Amino acid sequence: MLRLTFTEEEIKELDYQRYHHPHPRVQRKMEALLLKAKGLPHHQIANGVGVCENTLRKYLQDYREGGIEALKRLEFYQPKSELEDHHATLEAYFKEHPAVSIPQASAIIEQLTGIKRSRTQVGVFLKKMGLKRLKTQAIPAKCDAEVQETFKKMNSAHA
Repeated sequence: MLRLTFTEEEIKELDYQRYHHPHPRVQRKMEALLLKAKGLPHHQIANGVGVCENTLRKYLQDYREGGIEALKRLEFYQPKSELEDHHATLEAYFKEHPAVSIPQASAIIEQLTGIKRSRTQVGVFLKKMGLKRLKTQAIPAKCDAEVQETFKKMNSAHA
């Protein structure tokens, strides 16, 4: 069991932050530490707050190392794609030479960077770059040129 001591100021801050901090995960941390300050055992704190005892121990260690400010930090795991290193190069290339299809874009990315990705991953990456898939539509039969031109104009105005 970790032995921690809390000042009256810290207890007041924990009590305030458990309701007023903008992020609910930080509020949960503050609640857990406040219950620890009141002397509850770890298993009761963990059950009351809705976390496992290992997570509670992590909260307590964070508090011991950095105080209340350490509890306010949120560190979410956010994996980064290897393609992000080539973002500028790929964006410039695709704006200059738009790919006709995702498989073609996948082949171009592999050729330019040496990184092979699935069609789904390439589609998500292109969307994050702000590049949209070009939608194609059928043009009406060529029997009436006026109707065809009207159709083209109407659809180009919507694009």
